[in-house]
Amino acid sequence: MNFLNPIFTEKAECQDCYKCVRECPVKAIKVEGGHAEVMKDHCIYCGHCVEVCPVGAKRVREDLARVKQLLKLKEKVIASIAPSFISEYPELRPAQMVCALKKLGFYGVSETALGAQNVSACVAMMLSGEDSGVHISSACPTVVEYIKKYKPELSGYVTKLLSPLLSHCKLLKKLYGDDTGIVFIGPCISKKKEAGAHQNLLDIAITFEDLCRWFEEEGIDPEQMQDTKADVFIPHTAKEGALYPVDGGMIAGIKANCTTKEAAFMTFSGIKNFKDMLNGLNQLNTDSNIFIELLSCEGGCINGPKTKKRSSTVVKRFRVINNAQYPENEIPRKPDVDISADILINAISIRDYADSDIRSVLRSIGKFALKDELNCSGCGYDTCKEFACALLDGKAEKTMCVSYMRKLAQNKANALIKTMPSGVVIVDEKLKIIECNLNFAKIFGKDVEAVFDAKPGMEGAALEKIVPFHNLFKDVLETGKELIGKLVRYKMSVLSASIFSIEPNSIVGAVIQDITVPSVRKEQIIHKTQQVIRKNLATVQKIAYLLGENASETEVILNSITESFLPQHINENGKNNE
Repeated sequence: MNFLNPIFTEKAECQDCYKCVRECPVKAIKVEGGHAEVMKDHCIYCGHCVEVCPVGAKRVREDLARVKQLLKLKEKVIASIAPSFISEYPELRPAQMVCALKKLGFYGVSETALGAQNVSACVAMMLSGEDSGVHISSACPTVVEYIKKYKPELSGYVTKLLSPLLSHCKLLKKLYGDDTGIVFIGPCISKKKEAGAHQNLLDIAITFEDLCRWFEEEGIDPEQMQDTKADVFIPHTAKEGALYPVDGGMIAGIKANCTTKEAAFMTFSGIKNFKDMLNGLNQLNTDSNIFIELLSCEGGCINGPKTKKRSSTVVKRFRVINNAQYPENEIPRKPDVDISADILINAISIRDYADSDIRSVLRSIGKFALKDELNCSGCGYDTCKEFACALLDGKAEKTMCVSYMRKLAQNKANALIKTMPSGVVIVDEKLKIIECNLNFAKIFGKDVEAVFDAKPGMEGAALEKIVPFHNLFKDVLETGKELIGKLVRYKMSVLSASIFSIEPNSIVGAVIQDITVPSVRKEQIIHKTQQVIRKNLATVQKIAYLLGENASETEVILNSITESFLPQHINENGKNNE
């Protein structure tokens, strides 16, 4: 079946923050139309984007309805519960969880850790054999996805075994029949992808978050469950496999099963922590076995993307470790079922762009020299060159670059200020000029105009030395109250000044006009006359039905006055008569 991608974006809530781009360990995010979409073929389903999205726009596919339907369709549906449940629900006894899940309609509840024990036994046999070399765990589906897509040269090192979950599913099918439905419950999002890829073994995967919501919908409080002796895990309780949710737990289980040959064991958790570690691994020559346990979540599955809390890792680890057992009469184990599997490479093609192409893109966003490459990560990429490659890949948009958008806005503002017929000035809290236009300089005389010619914009110049009514600017800075159309005398002129806050108590701007200039006087007369027309017409319309007089004559007279003050070479349509 073609289900919706496990992780998707609610576009209406995505707000141009690019945090998911910044945090995605493989940059599997495409920004289009200002919205960040997960690229299905590039995603490794770590769920980190879901965790970091500040507005919750990254969502996880909802599968509860499918589970409820499965319970109706199949006679036996077993819940495979992740071993991290012991840290997720510390207030519950296992029997209470079993009882609560049975009340939801499950035939029985089994621990995924049973599959983990099978995996440990198979890896122990592998390491005890004659062949030596590097072995990477296949327990974490996100890790396997990462290696298949981004480190295909290391795929040969991944143990050719099913994951603990799929191993568990195979065991349950063997014990309870192939028609048995299986639903995984845990903190992992990538298990949803695993369910889609192995529908013959696993029907559906839901998260602990889904389970809590389901309990609420059904009015079930697991803590109030009155469990019985029948409320036990089937076919039996897991032992050392319960260690798998913590980093190093898999290795502990393997060591318990090893009998002959010692191996070098290493464990790393968190994709960002082991990405660089894997570099050059295929060039390592060794005569002994090296086993590397990799987990995508820092600290292990106890900190999965759908756990209630990502804190208190020490407490969580203690609960998991304290729950595990090492029964001497059962270890070393023999595999219950055959869990061999092939790793199919699905490498992502990463284009290597020519430096000339990269430089061309950088120039298009205003980065002409090395000093322009700020590498601020505001776009979500670590360097400007990485961002340029993303633009070439079609994964990014120019508007993601903060410095480019700032320069663009500044250029537009500067162009507007320069072309305004009035004088424009912007000053800071110390009344130092930040920006002004030539018309502002012209208003205050030839000396100020000469300063502007020497330094366009007059940045840093003292307003007190130029504008005699600078106290008005100070009042607006202090009070925040705008002054609109304030008339002030300056030499032989009358100036109309509108002073307003741009940033309260920090930056103010002003538009200044010399109303004694003939063109300005004409504009004002035209404006006043048009106001008279509108007011007169309104009054006439109110009394016309009483007086029976026609207002059109008044309008014609007043319009003729207006037109007499308009420039003669412009007709009423705004076209040149010449």
